[in-house]
Amino acid sequence: MTLTKNDAMIESDPAQTELPIPSQPSSRESTESTFVASDGQTIFYRVWHPKTESQNAVILFHRGHEHSGRWQDFVDSSEMEDCWFFAWDSRGHGQTPGERGAAKSFSRIVRDADEFAKHLCDLYKLDLANIAIVGQSVGAVLAAAWIHDYAPPVRAMVLATPAFRIKLYVPLAIPALRVLKKVRPKSFIQSYVRPSMLTHDKEQAKAYANDPLISPQIAVNILLDLHDTSTRLVDDAAAIATPTLMFVSGRDYVVRQDVQHRFFDRLSSSEKQIETLPEFYHSTFWEKDRATIIQRTAAFLNERFESTHPNPDSRQLSQGSKAKYDSLQRPASFFRQAFFAAQRIGLTTAGRLSRGVKIGWESGFDSGQSLDHVYRNRAEGTTPLGRLIDRNYLNSIGWRGIRSRKVHMEELLDKAISQVAEHRADITILDIAAGPGRYVIETIERNRSLPIRAILCDRDCGGLEEGKALAERLGLSDRIEFKQSDAFDPDAIKRAVGDSTVNIAIVSGLYELFPENTAIELSLAGVASVLADDGFLLYTDQPWHPQQEMIARVLPNRDGDPWVMRCRSQFEMNALVREAGLERQALRIDEWGIFSVALATPMQAAKRSAM
Repeated sequence: MTLTKNDAMIESDPAQTELPIPSQPSSRESTESTFVASDGQTIFYRVWHPKTESQNAVILFHRGHEHSGRWQDFVDSSEMEDCWFFAWDSRGHGQTPGERGAAKSFSRIVRDADEFAKHLCDLYKLDLANIAIVGQSVGAVLAAAWIHDYAPPVRAMVLATPAFRIKLYVPLAIPALRVLKKVRPKSFIQSYVRPSMLTHDKEQAKAYANDPLISPQIAVNILLDLHDTSTRLVDDAAAIATPTLMFVSGRDYVVRQDVQHRFFDRLSSSEKQIETLPEFYHSTFWEKDRATIIQRTAAFLNERFESTHPNPDSRQLSQGSKAKYDSLQRPASFFRQAFFAAQRIGLTTAGRLSRGVKIGWESGFDSGQSLDHVYRNRAEGTTPLGRLIDRNYLNSIGWRGIRSRKVHMEELLDKAISQVAEHRADITILDIAAGPGRYVIETIERNRSLPIRAILCDRDCGGLEEGKALAERLGLSDRIEFKQSDAFDPDAIKRAVGDSTVNIAIVSGLYELFPENTAIELSLAGVASVLADDGFLLYTDQPWHPQQEMIARVLPNRDGDPWVMRCRSQFEMNALVREAGLERQALRIDEWGIFSVALATPMQAAKRSAM
């Protein structure tokens, strides 16, 4: 049964369902364990083993303030005895160490989810394609963010009252919290939610109130990150094609229903269902009539486990992102044209006092020279006003994301180099669109003791000349070749490589500049043809950009045309890489969800441990 908001909004009365209600569910005891995240944080989790051998598993993400132990009743009532269940205590929650309700960022928690899933797959010999996820409230937003940003090929997801927009009730609460964060970065607020606002079940409300592992506080930075991540997810929900069941509570005093419906409507999932529960409060799986809803969830998950797992249609997702690109090719409304014209005038007049803006107008804001200035992140310009303008320019969210991308690229590049160095005497790096190639040159500088050489290609001679000058200053000219080449011509890629064996190939900041996937397929085929069987490909993606329209309406690219970027979902980009015979092994993404860096290996290569 596939439901959409327009087809059938189910105003469910749990008492009228045909699903069986278990009277005395059998209890399954959990075992306790921990795993260590990539930043060293120890995270507590529980495991409910299946009663029979099984490859199916469900990962449970709790709501804010709560912990994994709260899922015991859900596991028992689901009667999914032939299924693994896993639930963690998120950072700052339950038995996981750390200040209550706190984390570095919400994106760090999303990365935890990805690492948690990989840990479970490695330890229990599971496959992501046989895993489903269930999230409640903040946990539902976390689940959606993991699916959107990391595109794991999971079987399905169930989102119960996702906290896409919390009812803060205080006027201008979000702007006030942003000010508080600037004045006092490490600040907390206390939840206003009473147990009686979460559930009609008095015993459940009492258990919530008396649970020593539940903390009412949340860090302000996490609350703001949750708000901003939710805004991005709702805006770009079309990038999600995972089969989805969603529950909306009709009497929810904690989160808004309209934003939940907006998210659901925009999902690209061919299998999506939504149910509105008119009398339910916020805590769906802890409500008085929860047994029916838990059974409904179990039925949906069992249906997905029993079906042949179809991968979401990457071409369908491609059509959605391409449509947005095409819309930016058309003229904007009169008022928006006037708005963007004013910005353009400002950037072509006073803006030219900024060195970064001046470079953008001269060589294109997407050029290697422009990105090199962004990477240096040193405010320069004519007069103090010019330097001030340049600092504001360099601090724009897009350029902050670019610098984060560079950090992630260098991290994964260093890891790839260390693995190649274990079994290769020489290491050759190929970058097919390097610009000046600053991060590759700096990586070789950091690893002078290793026998690394690089072939840096670009169609723009200006960027290559800057790279040559940098290599000469660092005394690395004998290790690096600079070649003018076409990144979308497989034969040109082969000519640039010659007889060399490429151990690490890089494609960074290129594909989002071009709208058609055909060109990307040709480029990736060329890269795959020269990559060693045990080599690595590092590639970037831009799933979303908050300034996409402004950039398209105001800034020129290296050819002098409007800089219209083509965002691709992470799933779509991964599919293109897979079609070239490569499989993603690791991914990093910035805290705003703008730029990702992924590492892939040839499918025929021996399976490597996740990074």
